[in-house]
Parts: sequence; C-alpha cells; structure tokens
Amino acid sequence: MANAKIIAEKEQAVSVVTEKLKNSSCTIITDYRGLNVAQVTQLRKTLREAGIEFTVLKNSLARRASANAELSGLDEYLTGPTAIAFSSGDIVAPAKILTEFAKKNDKLNVKAGIVEGRVVGYDQIKALADLPSKEGLLSMLLSVLQAPVRNFALAVKAVAEKQEGGAEA
Repeated sequence: MANAKIIAEKEQAVSVVTEKLKNSSCTIITDYRGLNVAQVTQLRKTLREAGIEFTVLKNSLARRASANAELSGLDEYLTGPTAIAFSSGDIVAPAKILTEFAKKNDKLNVKAGIVEGRVVGYDQIKALADLPSKEGLLSMLLSVLQAPVRNFALAVKAVAEKQEGGAEA
C-alpha cells in the first residue's frame, strides 16, 4: 500500500503544476532527450533571464494537472522525457527562446504548447516565435502614432520659416 506521505506530496505537486498551467499565459512542452548538462543549464539560464520557469515533469503528474486545469488534448504530447516552460508574462518570449535553441541544438524538440488556455501544436508555436517581441510591437505602434505629430510639427516649422523669410524681405 502506498505511503500517505508520498501520496500527499504527489497531490501537492499536481496542484502546483495545475496552478502554473492555469496562470501562465504561455506554456511550451518540449522533449529534451539527448541534451547534455551544459546545454540544459544554458537553456535554463536563458529562460530564467526572461522570467520563464523551465521544469522537468513526470508525464503522469503533468497529465493529472492538465486534467485538473481542464486542458483537453494535451495528453498526446506528454510522452517521453518532458520539460515544460511556464511564462506568466510575455507570450512570445518562451516560443522565441525555445525555437531558437532548437535550431542550434537539434536534440531539443518543441512538441506543443498552451497559449492563453488553448492547446496548440508546434506550427502555432513556430508562428508565435516569428512574431516580434512585445517591446518591438510597442515601438512599431509608437512610431506609427508619432508620424502624424512629427509631420504636423515639420509643416508648422516650414510655415514659420517661410513667414520669417517673407517678413525680412
């Protein structure tokens, strides 16, 4: 018979993962088989600097947590060695970091993800990774918003310079 303490620890672990699945804006499931310790350490460091948690999980725990979080369709991706990246902030950052790392290290395999509560496949994660970052999008928006004001200021300055030139003559 299973030890009550071990069962309680596993239930606690499942509830923690369930909360992470519910609260993260982007979760990416990977297969890390074949990566050496140095590569995994570098990947964790890069993800940690971006505020992303990267955890190796047992598939049985992840399946129970996904069932508790009411995420259907995730079980098919929970096979083999599984590591999951949880991001509660930027949606694009984990996709970008993991797909870039996978390009350089063919041993890392991005399987699927959860974006804002929806289970998505590799193709959607790849498309997400190709988007500009949040800061890039904000700078593009700011540039678009500033253009009319900048053009108006230049027109006013040109009119003022023309009037000053006419007044001197």
